[in-house]
Amino acid sequence: MKSNRLSKLIGIDYPLFLGPMRLITLGEMAAAVSNSGGFGQIAASGLSPDRLREEIDKAHRRTDRPFGVNIPIYRKNAIDQLEVCTQCGIRTITTSAGNPTRIIELLRNSGVKVLHKVSSVEMALKAESAGVDAVIATGHEAGGHVGRDGATTFCLVPMLVDALQIPVIAAGGIADARGLVAAFAFGAEGVEVGTRFVATDKAPVPDFFKELLIMARSQSTTLLGKNAMPIRVLKNKAAVSILNPVKSEEDRQIQGDAADRQYIQSGGDADSAIMPAGQIAGLIQNVKDIGAVFPEMIEAAHTISERVFKNFQRER
Repeated sequence: MKSNRLSKLIGIDYPLFLGPMRLITLGEMAAAVSNSGGFGQIAASGLSPDRLREEIDKAHRRTDRPFGVNIPIYRKNAIDQLEVCTQCGIRTITTSAGNPTRIIELLRNSGVKVLHKVSSVEMALKAESAGVDAVIATGHEAGGHVGRDGATTFCLVPMLVDALQIPVIAAGGIADARGLVAAFAFGAEGVEVGTRFVATDKAPVPDFFKELLIMARSQSTTLLGKNAMPIRVLKNKAAVSILNPVKSEEDRQIQGDAADRQYIQSGGDADSAIMPAGQIAGLIQNVKDIGAVFPEMIEAAHTISERVFKNFQRER
């Protein structure tokens, strides 16, 4: 992993990415992951340009290793956020939820690398044609916003590897070394991990969110907004009320403001908060030191790879 195209492109030890999560993966988390050998990311979604600058400065004070920023292109302040990134010396940006062509045009000849999130082969081919440096293949089982087509990570990744010339990063359904090894077996040159990092000591979320992740099973998440911008969240009373609207005026208002007013940092409790999480939550059993997640995955991946290789060796 240390010498593949992706790690060389970005200048990191290992092509293991912290998945950007709105109002969660901020400066402190990004720096901690980069210090552990991976690539930390600050999620720009929900941040004003000034707040984004503060979080970038916070990360710079905590690490001298590369980290990046994720910018959802459809947001009205996306270009303002991009300007902040370039002013603050960010060398790698990941983009999502939109066509990256305009971003590429603005960054042309700047040396800034652009990695774009995709959920289909068609989207990936358009992104490659636009000039992105790599794509992040986000499967339907991922937490947060996912594609509408329903392709899973481990179906999508090999299709993209076959179709593209640029590196593919696997995202969704990866929380431990088994997922890491599987992603590389499918041809990915990196992985992005989100939900696993919510259950870490540095994640700025309420304790009940982390506890619910530890208790989660395979059926503990659900999709909201399937016909608009699908988002996978933990299944609780708030999520169920959005899925099954009732008639009272109070509940109508709750449903209409779910994306922001019920988001975890806006208060609430285990029943009323909206908590993005992937299906992989069912594998999370404890709250980890954030700096241990990727090093432990790498160490265990070596053992798994050796065991798999031995199983396929022929007797001489």
